[in-house]
Amino acid sequence: MRDLYNNLKAEIALKGATLKVPTTGEIIDLAGFNGALICVASGIITDGTGYEFELKEGNQADLSDAAAVADEHILGSEPSFAAADDDKVKQFGYIGNKRYIRLDLKTVSGSPSTGGVFLGLAIKGFPLHAPVS
Repeated sequence: MRDLYNNLKAEIALKGATLKVPTTGEIIDLAGFNGALICVASGIITDGTGYEFELKEGNQADLSDAAAVADEHILGSEPSFAAADDDKVKQFGYIGNKRYIRLDLKTVSGSPSTGGVFLGLAIKGFPLHAPVS
């Protein structure tokens, strides 16, 4: 099965919402997968000058051992959005060896009063067993 449907599994990494302060995302369990593509989509960014996202990793189910992912385990770069980045999708890859990951909105700059709309997805890939659907 060399199709994407049977070899990829998407999960919400950051619930779609209007954000104006640093926010913790959802914990993604990578059991049975050897990597992930992380996608962050913006909607309307009303104010604020910058939004920086960071991926955390760990082996505890509650991510009590969460640490920022080392650069060598990131393909591309963790995204940042400026005030003019309405309706954009930015992506990067995770190739680390931890079981759990979490996408966080790490930094918000510019003191926004309303913020920006963001949604994060983790698309798990390189499954140990397919099909995954």
